[in-house]
Formats: sequence, C-alpha cells, structure tokens
Amino acid sequence: MEKGTIIQMNNITKRFFIGCPNELEVLKSIDLKVHTGEFISIVGASGSGKSTLMNIIGALDRPTEGEYLLDGVDINSVDDNKLSSIRNSKVGFVFQTFNLVPRTTALKNVELPMLYAGMPRSKRMQHAKELLELVEMGDRMNHMSSELSGGEKQRVAIARAMANNPAIILADEPTGALDSVTGRLVMDIFHSLHREKGKTILLITHSNELAEETERIVTLKDGQIIGERKGA
Repeated sequence: MEKGTIIQMNNITKRFFIGCPNELEVLKSIDLKVHTGEFISIVGASGSGKSTLMNIIGALDRPTEGEYLLDGVDINSVDDNKLSSIRNSKVGFVFQTFNLVPRTTALKNVELPMLYAGMPRSKRMQHAKELLELVEMGDRMNHMSSELSGGEKQRVAIARAMANNPAIILADEPTGALDSVTGRLVMDIFHSLHREKGKTILLITHSNELAEETERIVTLKDGQIIGERKGA
C-alpha cells in the first residue's frame, strides 16, 4: 500500500445468497484508491450499490472477494473483535437518518463512541463539549435528541462521528432528510472539517450537485465504477 493512501480496494466483489438460485452480485470488481485528506463523493442512483460499498469501506461488512486495505490493515485478515475496534477508532459515520440514541442528550450521544473506546468520563465529557461547540451546538448540548430539529440532529451526528478523531468520515446521504438551507450548513461543516482538520471524507450521495463540491467524483452504476472525474 503506497504512502498517503488510506483506502485501497482491489477487485472488490460482494454477493448475497451465495450458492442460491437467486444469488445477487451487488458489487462487481471494484477498484478504488483514496488518499489521506481527500474529499471524494461516490454518486449513483438508488440500487447502484452505494450503501453496500459504504458498508464495506466502513468495515460494517466484508467483501465476498477481493482485497481491502484500510489504513494499511487487511480487513479480510482480522477477526470480528479487531474489526469492531478498527471501525470505532478509524471511521466516523454520518447517516441520513441521524441514528442518535433517543431520550438521551446531545452531549451523551457524542460521548458514546468515547465510552466504547474506554475514555475516562471527565475527558470524554470535555471532548464532547468541544465537538458540539465546533458544530455550533454548544447551547443545545443538554437537550434530548427528540427535542432537536433535523439539522441540529445532523450536527450532533457529525460531532459524534468526530468523537474518536477518526481518520475517515463516511457520510451517507447526510443532507437527504434536510431542507436546502440546513443541508447547506451541514455541507459547510464537512468542508471545514476537511480544510481545517485535514479529514478524509467520503460523501455517498445521489445528488450530482453535492458531488460537484468534492475534489473527486466516483460514479457507481449497477455495482460497478463507470467513471471518475475531478470536482471542485
């Protein structure tokens, strides 16, 4: 794996119902390389394989065939416990549906990944507060997630994704449930994290307009990469 490469995928294939008459090949021989500090988008219509690819990139799932090196670690060679540890430390997830814990404050939601990582309580609380300030949610930190608007929830979700200072942020349709003004605010936060914190960000989207804001646009169709081009 060459220096400066954080994601290296070679010939990644993903099948479901393996060996059954209705076997489904969702990803077909994907080759993808992402450099440290890059902001790229993976764009495609519904059913193109975007979510399956995201799950493999984020170590939520394993490929059926092919090689995947995540920050130098061969994902196929590690057990589930090690994979869980890699996921918690290397990847921050931001989902369209926010995935916050209900009936829990914004602060506690951001603390959660640090709790799993074994960080002492005082340290994780302080860091969670700093992250919420970063996404301009400091004044809402003690509100329950159910009391927050969609845009506020997504900002909390971004703060939570940053909790363990991950190398990569994976954002799956992060503006999909938001109005255009709030979506703009969320995209500005991603640009800031990329520019000022040097984060590697992968934006999964069906929106060509959002994709154009990223440095590189990878187009997925029917489980295959059909094109790559420069963005902003």
